Amino acid sequence: MAIPTYCLVANIIFWPAFLVGAVYFLRKYMQGGQFTKKTDETGKVFIVTGANTGIGKETALEFARRGGTVYMACRDMNRCETARQDIIRETNNPNIFGRQLDLSSQESIRKFAAEFKQEQDKLHVLVNNAGVMRGPKMLTKDGVEMQLGVNHIGHFLLTNLLLDVLKKSAPSRIVVLSSIAHTLGAINVADLNSEKSYDEGRAYNQSKLATVLFTRELAKRLEGSGVTVNALHPGLVDTGLARNWAFFQTIFGKYLIQPLFWPFLKTPKSGAQTSIYAALDPELEKVTGLYFSDCKPKDVAPAALDDAMGKFLWTESEKFTGLDKPTVPSFLDSDKA
Repeated sequence: MAIPTYCLVANIIFWPAFLVGAVYFLRKYMQGGQFTKKTDETGKVFIVTGANTGIGKETALEFARRGGTVYMACRDMNRCETARQDIIRETNNPNIFGRQLDLSSQESIRKFAAEFKQEQDKLHVLVNNAGVMRGPKMLTKDGVEMQLGVNHIGHFLLTNLLLDVLKKSAPSRIVVLSSIAHTLGAINVADLNSEKSYDEGRAYNQSKLATVLFTRELAKRLEGSGVTVNALHPGLVDTGLARNWAFFQTIFGKYLIQPLFWPFLKTPKSGAQTSIYAALDPELEKVTGLYFSDCKPKDVAPAALDDAMGKFLWTESEKFTGLDKPTVPSFLDSDKA
């Protein structure tokens, strides 16, 4: 009887240990590429949108750790201040600033850009990190479908308003967070703003395809300026972006499916690695118009290679933001008037 008992005990110990080990190594493998090069960013100025949590906070933290002056552009200033203090405490870098930026409000975007340029005459890296994912149909304060408005249109306006200072600071970089979801996307030419019909998944995929088309078109327009722009997929990251996904708010989704996904998700720190790579790797100083994942170049979807669609989207984005007009007064200019 001793041998069967021993085998039973061995199995009881072995299989749970094997399962825990397998989950551990799977989780570790899924963290993907890591940016490990040492760089000194002292004297350089960074803007990170959505920097109070998740990938954005980890990106800002790494820039601060390397000596950069970091502007955390956030909608919720209470959460921004908490994150800012965390970063200062962890890095002993006092040059971390929180500024309000609501990407669903073009007035807020113009105000942020104007006030930033009053404070700083240089900008070396702009990271368009903030985003929204799925959720019921909502509109920005300017009447744009929320996912298109925040993920693309808001960053389109912000980037254009900051191009002058980026050019003055060249070599400088723009980093655009997109998603593998762009491969499922299509630009709905007949209903870009989802006014006739709305599907949260299609709207999200369209917004992420828009970010890649924007990146490629902007790279062409900035050729020879010393300003590069690249897009990236951060990976499947354990952040709060899925909070608006109704399925994951059900009991079944929250307590059964989400735990099963956990081994396959990156931590926010790992999710930030490709952003940091695109922003800092010295070898990318003159690389522009590409798409990265896990700190390596990756092919984009065929739809993202449609140059005619990129030009169409640019024209429509200018109309959404008023940049198609000869001059658009800044927030501060209108204040003075």
